[in-house]
Amino acid sequence: MVEHSPRALRSPGPMLEFLRGRDVLVAGWGVSGRSLIEPLRDIGAHPVVTDSGAKALAEAAELGLEIATTVELERADLSRFALVITSPGWRPDSPVLVSAVTEGVPVWGDVEFAWWVDQARIYGPVRKWLVITGTNGKTTTTQMTHSILRAAGIASVACGNIGLPILDALRRNPGPQVLAVELSSFQLHWAPSVRPEAGVVLNVAEDHLDWHGGLDAYAAAKARALTGRVGVVGLDDPVAGSLARKAKARRTVGFRIGVPADGELGVVDGKLLDRAFTKAAILAETSDISPQGPAGIADALAASALTRAIDVAPQFVKEGLAEHKVGPHRTAFVRELGGVEFIDDSKATNPHAARAAIMAHPQVVWVAGGLLKGAGVDDLIEEIGDRLVGAVLFGADAPVIAAAMARHAPEVPVIELDAGDDADMESSRSQRAEAVMGRAVRAAAGLARAGDTVLLAPAAASLDMYDDYTHRGRCFVDAVTALEDGDIGRAL
Repeated sequence: MVEHSPRALRSPGPMLEFLRGRDVLVAGWGVSGRSLIEPLRDIGAHPVVTDSGAKALAEAAELGLEIATTVELERADLSRFALVITSPGWRPDSPVLVSAVTEGVPVWGDVEFAWWVDQARIYGPVRKWLVITGTNGKTTTTQMTHSILRAAGIASVACGNIGLPILDALRRNPGPQVLAVELSSFQLHWAPSVRPEAGVVLNVAEDHLDWHGGLDAYAAAKARALTGRVGVVGLDDPVAGSLARKAKARRTVGFRIGVPADGELGVVDGKLLDRAFTKAAILAETSDISPQGPAGIADALAASALTRAIDVAPQFVKEGLAEHKVGPHRTAFVRELGGVEFIDDSKATNPHAARAAIMAHPQVVWVAGGLLKGAGVDDLIEEIGDRLVGAVLFGADAPVIAAAMARHAPEVPVIELDAGDDADMESSRSQRAEAVMGRAVRAAAGLARAGDTVLLAPAAASLDMYDDYTHRGRCFVDAVTALEDGDIGRAL
């Protein structure tokens, strides 16, 4: 991959000309913050970096960038800045952002800036954006969409919340024609101008309520994906389905795991069927979709809708879905031992995702816990309680889940772990986290017998104990790998 040389760039154009020769504050030195620096320089702006972490600022300074601490900026006159570009994780009530708005300085997210860079043709012709959002299934749907585009021979890239910043994708040379863009609710909140060629809201369930302040605001952020030429909604999800009536897209279609009506995509006799973009076209066999189960089929329908919206032929949808394989820590099979299957779905970081994982198995020993971020679990446990043969809980909100289990599934045996039981104070945070997961897996194996599934589907975020969900998943895989035959069913 070759990036564009600044000498080959066009002028910023009228929409970004106001930044030429001006200071722009980059709020947050993460992956998205780093991706902003070269594009800002390419259009003639002067980036200034702020972050609450001393290590992050030191790294930026080592690269020759001007830096400012958040404390300094809270007391400073921000009118020197033409624009503030915020990391998606910064809340709207962050003091620096509040000060900027008060002083009349516009605040954009990195996605908003990337949109205008693309519209200004800084790095070549304007791309088609296919935007994917939802509480769960975003990454799988984004990867499926990219796989279908590849099968059709369309130059594309998966970017956004999936890992590759959109600006880095735009700077590729040769550049993609189509962007499969995964966007979180945070990113959409800070990107009001984005008008995708097609965008999908997969589902909306309680998540990040502490950031958004409530479910209505969270859903409104997600609905910004439905503002372009075609909006797509998951009709099996009541909140996502209701957004169809409010969507600002020029055309809105839906998908369901069932027989589709006119204007919908759905499933008939084990086949994905498109009745939205043609009278009736078979797109794929459900047996060819990875991951298997209702959640995987829903994601495949969403990816199909996005790509059909830009006239990708049915045969390429079929080929792309068949080629797609689920990524790590997403309902990934780890091993079978003593007739018990062990499944890693560490990516199930909220109750809605955990529900999808559990509903794919008839008898589950549930390994769960972490940070619920304000989400409730009573409805989840009431629905899935009859599938549980046991539960092993760990992490900050394990007591919350245990209390809900006692209310809605009192007959299910529950083992609640204390993070300090095994770990001496001299061990590192990572070692303590590994020790707790090891105990959780051994306890779950002890509750299981042949025909059961031990499922890591935490229903909660990982950052109370782990670096991220991938770290949590790796710890689970390592602990499962270490099990022996005698560990199965020993608690029965």
